[in-house]
Amino acid sequence: MSGAALRHVTAGLWGAWLLYWFLSALQVKRARWREPFSSAAIHVVPLVLMAVLFAAPGALPPALGRRFLPQGAFPAGLGLFLVAAGLALAAWGRAHLGRNWSGTITLKEEHALIASGPYRLIRHPIYAGILLALLGTAIVIGEWRGLVGLALALFAFLHRSRVEEARMREAFPQYEDYRQRTKALVPFVF
Repeated sequence: MSGAALRHVTAGLWGAWLLYWFLSALQVKRARWREPFSSAAIHVVPLVLMAVLFAAPGALPPALGRRFLPQGAFPAGLGLFLVAAGLALAAWGRAHLGRNWSGTITLKEEHALIASGPYRLIRHPIYAGILLALLGTAIVIGEWRGLVGLALALFAFLHRSRVEEARMREAFPQYEDYRQRTKALVPFVF
């Protein structure tokens, strides 16, 4: 498969995942508390910049379009595998959250602490899956803009997870015990 074809398949996977994400967001519980915009902007702005880096290469400085990987079927194939695995992990995490999911940090009406499925091993499987998929996308693209975008997403998700975990500790007394038993993003490691 050519590099252009692998990039199209990668874009198709992201498109299918985004469609699933949008449709599943239609059936969530009502929020009883939302993170203020001033706090959310700290993780939203880097994610918007990351999206521009991945989606609009023509609008970027030429240095970001230089390759950090040689072109070839193996790196792109590996990247495509990581995209598929990461998006599957994020979707699995989203499915286990069910109606408790939100695109912003919120507390829902009748919010529940989920510790099943991927949440048995990691506290943030959605973030971990998206980061893995972004790493795969950066490998498929093979350009520096992908690595810069991945770094921005990592910053955003690390910040967001700290804010989210502070809210979860307030809402669920058992959260600290859960936090001690699980890793944040990588099972058994980190």
